[in-house]
Amino acid sequence: MEELAQLLIQRQISISSVESFTVGGFAKAIGSISGISAVYRGSLVSYQTRIKRDVLHIDEKVINQFGVVSNEVAGLMAIQGQKMFDCDLCISFTGNAGPSAMEGKPVGLIYIGIAYQKHIHTFCYHLSGGRDDIQKQAILLGIEKILEILK
Repeated sequence: MEELAQLLIQRQISISSVESFTVGGFAKAIGSISGISAVYRGSLVSYQTRIKRDVLHIDEKVINQFGVVSNEVAGLMAIQGQKMFDCDLCISFTGNAGPSAMEGKPVGLIYIGIAYQKHIHTFCYHLSGGRDDIQKQAILLGIEKILEILK
């Protein structure tokens, strides 16, 4: 996270996050970096589906068609978060960290969305381990993907 934070600060790229199953883990990690307040706008934990619908304004038709654990919702979470926080980059996390299948989707299926400037990137992974392991792996993958996009 330190490398990402320094790059964001150096290049003056504002960032926010919209998190579901990571429950603010990305926000906690980036918020612990000294000096990050220069670029970090904030985070929304949209754990329940109704928050994705009512606060992020993700169309219920999209949620019903694809489910909240989907590429489509991850992308829309990042786009809506970017608008909400008026920032250059927003990362989103949605997925199933367990303990059981959700929406017919297996434990460990996760999606990361990254809205940067006018581009949207989405990534799908099937991770293994317990809830904490899946959350930590997802956050590390998110950091890695942001770094790839910025470099």
